[in-house]
Amino acid sequence: MSTTQLFAASTLYGAATLAAALDTGRFGPADRRVLVVCNNAAVPETTPALDAMPGFERLRGRFDDVVSWNGTIAPFHPSRWSPRPDDIPLWERHLRLAWELGDDDIELAVESIQVNPAMAITEIFTGAPIDVYADGLMSYGPTRNKLDPLVGTRVRRLLHLDLVPGLKPLLLTEFGVEPVLVETEGFLKVLGELAAAPAELPSVEAPALLLGQYLSALGLISAAEEEELHLRMMRGAVALGHTRLVFKPHPTAPAQWSRSMEAEAARLGAELTVLDTGILRAPVLAEVLYERMRPALVVGCFSTALLTASAFYGLPVARVGTELLLDRLSPYENSNRMPVTLVDALLPELGDRVAVAERRPGDDAEREVSALVAAVGFAMQPRLHPGLRAAAERYLSTRLTPVTWRYFKRRRLTSLGLPGGVPAQFSFLPRSAAVRRAVRRARSLRRAVGR
Repeated sequence: MSTTQLFAASTLYGAATLAAALDTGRFGPADRRVLVVCNNAAVPETTPALDAMPGFERLRGRFDDVVSWNGTIAPFHPSRWSPRPDDIPLWERHLRLAWELGDDDIELAVESIQVNPAMAITEIFTGAPIDVYADGLMSYGPTRNKLDPLVGTRVRRLLHLDLVPGLKPLLLTEFGVEPVLVETEGFLKVLGELAAAPAELPSVEAPALLLGQYLSALGLISAAEEEELHLRMMRGAVALGHTRLVFKPHPTAPAQWSRSMEAEAARLGAELTVLDTGILRAPVLAEVLYERMRPALVVGCFSTALLTASAFYGLPVARVGTELLLDRLSPYENSNRMPVTLVDALLPELGDRVAVAERRPGDDAEREVSALVAAVGFAMQPRLHPGLRAAAERYLSTRLTPVTWRYFKRRRLTSLGLPGGVPAQFSFLPRSAAVRRAVRRARSLRRAVGR
């Protein structure tokens, strides 16, 4: 029986991670390898898929075929569609015909398994073993949603980059999934290939590179607040002595943001270059800019690219706006919380000149961040990770300071009966079954009166 490996990817960064994993032997032999391209943009027709981005042809040779998930399920949107349970056998038959899979044994490699399109693909190929690969900082946090055991128990490995050296991801550990590193050297080799591909990039020597993320589209902050965030990046970089600035906007961000930044640059006496690659604005990976421009400073909010700049390229980095995001993220278990927490804890704030010059934390950073991740991870998903309660209690009883308080919410700690919630003499209350029953009765009475 032949074996076909299906690799689902939605970003060039994810495809590069897969290419590095293949190059370094993280996947076993197969008779055929197929890249399933997913374009998850809100309006896919206006945003290029990863196989249309500069440099993709350098990765193409790792796969025997490339197919479009969007084209296969059209007119449905990849992020919003999943098959009805009764239709799963029909969809598997359809995909086997459309992608010429025949009766091959299928092995899957997907990202973001908690949501579509990865969830839909794993449901359709019932029983196929699954490898999950991480293309960002979210893998260090707990699984976003409770997974169906019929899916979770099929996951064999979590492949991830060593973005935070020594830190083990929490993702999928509730199923006993072991994390496996994708070698940094292999990933950098792939990024070097992407950087060598022809691309129309401005020639700017050692600029301060400003990374946009379009956070307002996610509902995390308002558009006006995000515009001000970009201006803070500029002012902070200029205050540190950088007069050559390059702004890498999110591909779907409004054009007026760039215009306001140009006006501010003129006021500051700085030279600003805004990256724009045409009508569809096919984005270039930040890592390609690291290779081509060797920035003197990389500034962003909580982009994974900040950690690749610091951990993989040794570039000076600085963060802006993480305190605001930590305060705004809702609900507490929002999957962006762990990336924001890690960037805030590990990277210097742009306004702290000394911290930026010193770059990264000291030798005890690994131990400190591991304890922080355990505490935040438990507070985010206590039912998935009850075994982390003791670690969370240790951290919260010994390390809560005016700085670390921003990673937690008193109401959340109180509801979980953790240190830092209610005063110690009342700490038994959140765990008391009698108290919870009384609260439920009171809420019922209040609703009844309200009617």
